[in-house]
Order: sequence, then C-alpha cells, then structure tokens
Amino acid sequence: MKGCSSFFNSGLANRREFLQVGFAGGVGLSLPELLKVEANAQAKFYESKEGAAKSLIHIYLPGGMAHQETWDPKPYAPSEYRGPYKAINTNVDGLQFSENFKNLAKVADKMTVIRSMTHGEAAHERGTHNMFTGYKPSPAIDFPSFGSVISHEFGPRKNLPPYVCVPNTPNEFAGTGYLSSMYGPFSVGSDPADLKNFKVRDLTLPSGVDGARFERRRTLLEAVDSHFRNMEQADQIDAMDSFYQKAYSLIGSAEARDAFDLTKEDEKVKERYGKNQAGMRMLLSRRLVESGVRLVTMTYGSWDHHDKIKDNIGRQVPDFDKALATLLTDLDERGLLDSTLVMVSSEFGRTPKINKTDGRDHWPRVFSTMLAGGGIKRGFVYGSSDSLASEPDTNPVDVESFAKTVYHQLGINADKELIAPGPRPMEIVDGGSVIEELIAKSSV
Repeated sequence: MKGCSSFFNSGLANRREFLQVGFAGGVGLSLPELLKVEANAQAKFYESKEGAAKSLIHIYLPGGMAHQETWDPKPYAPSEYRGPYKAINTNVDGLQFSENFKNLAKVADKMTVIRSMTHGEAAHERGTHNMFTGYKPSPAIDFPSFGSVISHEFGPRKNLPPYVCVPNTPNEFAGTGYLSSMYGPFSVGSDPADLKNFKVRDLTLPSGVDGARFERRRTLLEAVDSHFRNMEQADQIDAMDSFYQKAYSLIGSAEARDAFDLTKEDEKVKERYGKNQAGMRMLLSRRLVESGVRLVTMTYGSWDHHDKIKDNIGRQVPDFDKALATLLTDLDERGLLDSTLVMVSSEFGRTPKINKTDGRDHWPRVFSTMLAGGGIKRGFVYGSSDSLASEPDTNPVDVESFAKTVYHQLGINADKELIAPGPRPMEIVDGGSVIEELIAKSSV
C-alpha cells in the first residue's frame, strides 16, 4: 500500500503538471514560459522608487588598496606595522588620514569612512566579485553587478544609458550575471585622460552615413525585428533590439553627445581635477551623472603593492587624492552631492605587517571603504580596526550589509527577488541588513 500511495501521490503531481502544460499550450505558453510565470508569481516583489541617491559613482581601485597608507593609518603601531607614512589630522575632530590624503583631509566633513569592512576572500577575482555584486562567488550562478541591477530596476533617464563604465568594463563581474544582456553596461571605450584623442565608442554616425540613411537603417531594422520576434529566440531578439534602440538613441541625442564631451568643460575645471587618469575620469563621471546616467563605474590605478609600497603609493595617490577631493567639492557646489552617492572600494586591504620586499600582501579580514553624498552622514567614521589594522575592532561590516545599504539609498529593497535561470527567484542581496547608522536623519 505504501508503494501504491507513493505512486498515487506521484500520479497526482504528474496529472497536475500535465494539466498545467495543457493549460499553457491552450493560452500559447511554452513550458519554460509557464515555469517563468510561476517563478515570478512566487518571487518577493518590492517596487523600486528613487531614493535619496538618484545616481551612484562607483570608484573602484583594483588590486587591493592598503588601508594603512590611506583611510586608516596606525601612527602608534610598531614601525613594521605602521608603514612609511605619517598620519595627519582632517577637518573632522579626532579623524586622521594618511599624509597621502592631504586634499581629502580638507573635505573629510563631506564623507563617511567605513574602517571595518571584512570578508574571507583573499584572491583578487573572488574579492572583486564580492564588491561588485554583494555576493560571494558561486560555481552555480552568475550574479548581476550593481549597475545591471540598477539598470533593471530603473532603466534609462534623459535618453542616456543607465549604466556606464569609464573607460571600459573593468572586470567580468561588472556585467549582467543572470539578468538579460539588455541591462549590461555602456563602455566608453576610450580614456578621457587622452584629451586630444578621446572619442566615445559608438556615439557618432559611421563615415558616409548621413541622417536620412541613418533613419532608413532604423526603419529596416524595426521591420526585421518584428518578423524575428515571433520565432523561438524572441528573448534574444528583444535583447538585441534593446541594444540597437539604445545605440540609435545615443547617436541621435544631443544630450548624450554633450554629456560625454569634455571639451564643454572650462580648462580651469580640468586643471582643478587634474589632467590625468584620475582627474579626467572623475570629471567625466560628474558630467554623466549630472546629465542623467544612474551609475558610473570608473577604475583608477593598480593597487596590488606586494613590493615597495612607499614608492607605489607615492606615485598613485597624489592624483587620486586631488581628483576625489575635487569631485566631492564640485558635486557639493553644484547641489548634486545630496542626490549623488559616491562610493570608493577595492577588493580587500593589505597585510598588517610590511613584508620582506617592503610591500603588503592580500588581506580581506579588515579594510576600508568610503561613501559620500546620497543621504549618507557627513564627517563620520563607522567601525574600526584593531591597533595593528588586522581585524575589525568595532562594528564589522560584511559585503551583504554594505551592498544593501547602497541599494537602500538608491531606493531599491535588496530583499526583492529577481528571476535567475531555472527559473529560480534570487534575492538581489541574500543576507545582511541596511546599516542605519550610516544614513543621515534628513534622508530617512
């Protein structure tokens, strides 16, 4: 009887599935489409509405920036831990930065520094994955980046792509993951620091194509798409159609061309930022969010300083320090800082002790990040590392909580589930919680 019961229950399940398939066929749905509909129905849904932060500038420092030589100096530690640089006071009482941040020290009252970030991934790729997705890497699923989630939730604004990478897509984890390719980044494809030759990829008409011919191509494409959209790979056609429509919108948009055009900026402004990679990338980022781009991801430098950290930091930090201090001040002067969240991150920090080659090695146990604007407190430090910068001492911040806080400020509830292949509902961020202490009362 037990076997009959099992068979009977299995039969009921199979009969239910059979009826579902029959119903799906009757209304023109394939089985995969039906499963997707069911997954959508079961997913947790929260409507995303713009939060205090209307835009996000993510400044990523690949390689793992040393917290001791930047945001979290340890002036009273033994010399082999303290490192080669002194600590200096900032314009916030009791807050010190490394002497490398002489310009940022003057604008510390515009930012929050988190000194207790922590995760367990000491490999570059895995640490990078954490900081771009809010997830630990998984062999079973590709997770979407901040930019692709924001693109999915809000879409374009003012005829501009919602997600732009400067100068290029920085790594494989900055993409769409399990989301459609239509939510991928628009890569500038050229370095704005090369002022004479800077040209945004795909933003101008091809040689020999005038406006009338451009419109004929657009009409022909729409006719072809209407035919292929009824075929089996309609989802892929829709994604490609979205790419084409975005491209046409960009090429045909004076606003888009102006947003990317650094020749519109006064030379004094360029000098203020610095006519170098850090300066021009941050200036372009400001222009883009000011024009309507929702997320700009830009990279600067290579921070994997296993050797001669004094020399390497000394070469890279001055341009970064000047440009970032200018960006925060410029946004504030333009009335944009309250609505623009600026995030500085790296995949991990560096070892507490200087190694035999005068560098520091990978260290994910504790490191620092910075947030400014977008409803985040000003002149604030959250969490701390211990006396040797080796472990969180107070208020450890995991990747999930960091990501949820960023999404919260943008108006996205990261508990919301999106549909991954399977189909399988997946939370935008699984675990963690919004860090309320980081949020300014006026933005709550």
